[in-house]
Amino acid sequence: MTAEENAHRFTFAALDGGALPLAQWRGRPVLVVNTASYCGYTPQYAELEALWRRYRERGLVVLGVPSNDFGQQEPGSAAEIEAFCRTRYGVDFPLTEKTRVIGADAHPFYRWIAATLGEAGTPRWNFHKYLIGPDGALAGAWPAQVSPSDPAILAEIEELLPQDAPAPPQAPSRS
Repeated sequence: MTAEENAHRFTFAALDGGALPLAQWRGRPVLVVNTASYCGYTPQYAELEALWRRYRERGLVVLGVPSNDFGQQEPGSAAEIEAFCRTRYGVDFPLTEKTRVIGADAHPFYRWIAATLGEAGTPRWNFHKYLIGPDGALAGAWPAQVSPSDPAILAEIEELLPQDAPAPPQAPSRS
């Protein structure tokens, strides 16, 4: 697989400035999720953070991609998005700046997804999930209604993680 055929060629802009090249996570699986602060699926932030805490020591990266493409459910500025995610859900996984995920002006990563999976594989709503394998290949895709802790997602993540290190204990949920 060449760089032109995998996700490692794409770079997002970080929510707090700077670049987030997917190549920096070469050798690690990355769960890319388009997010929004005012969506019925917004509580999935808590599950995404739990995944991040559970698997990050073994190599998983969770990358949140705030988007206002569906129902204008992410209207805030970068500072507002960051404050919401950090204070409401304790998110400390990487977040990109607000990004287009559908249409002709979608981020190149999402245009690659559309070319790879066809139009039916593009996000249909907030919290669509794409799992990128350590080699940069697309390893899985799940629509918004599939929970980040769904057994199918967990199994695919486990398959991509090194098996020589046990998973750290899951952090207790905060209420």
